[in-house]
Amino acid sequence: MKSHEKPYILHVAERIYLEVANIKRQNKFFSNSESIKRFIGSEIYKEISSGKFHDDWFNELAKQKKIPKETMRLLKIQKEMMIKQLIEYPELYYTKSHSPLEISKRAFDHLWRVCESYELWCKETEQKDLILLNIID
Repeated sequence: MKSHEKPYILHVAERIYLEVANIKRQNKFFSNSESIKRFIGSEIYKEISSGKFHDDWFNELAKQKKIPKETMRLLKIQKEMMIKQLIEYPELYYTKSHSPLEISKRAFDHLWRVCESYELWCKETEQKDLILLNIID
């Protein structure tokens, strides 16, 4: 895969990835796991988990260029999956034993896979300078 043009489906992945990387950069001793946990509940997390991120992006795309119907259908499915996987219950993130609840674990696992997907795309397109977290190594 030689094209460096980012597929539409990776737009939200890149946003998540860069925010997690920023959290890690600001907190030098954080692991990738801790950085993802801190991302949960952030403003961008709330935008993505509510669907607002995709809605705003869809409006912007509509102004810029014509997107094929099949691509828009896939992006709408992505939006629905993000909402379902990242559903937020802020007061219930941890139990008394400090273990993440299943719903929070699901959000964490989804975010981890999203970051992995972004890194895999960077690796496949030979853009190793974009790999900031080294999750796939």
